[in-house]
Amino acid sequence: MRFLSFMNTPVGRGIRIVGGLALMIAAVDIGGAAGAALAVFALLPIATGVFGLCPINPLFGQPVRACAVPATRRTRHT
Repeated sequence: MRFLSFMNTPVGRGIRIVGGLALMIAAVDIGGAAGAALAVFALLPIATGVFGLCPINPLFGQPVRACAVPATRRTRHT
C-alpha cells in the first residue's frame, strides 16, 4: 500500500512526530482532563515516529518495524 510505504520513510516519520507535537501543544492549550488525555494520546504518533514503528502495518501483512527492514536489492551475478 502506497500510504504505508510513504509513512515508513523518513519524511513520513517526521510528519508523525510533528503531528504528535502539534497535538501536544493543543493539549497544553486545552488544559484540564481533556488536555491531559490528548497529551497522552499525542505520545503515540511521537513514539511511532521516533522508534520507526507503524502499528497498522500488521493489518496489511507487513512487519510493525517496516521502516527498519532494509529493502533487499537483487544483484545479478554474471
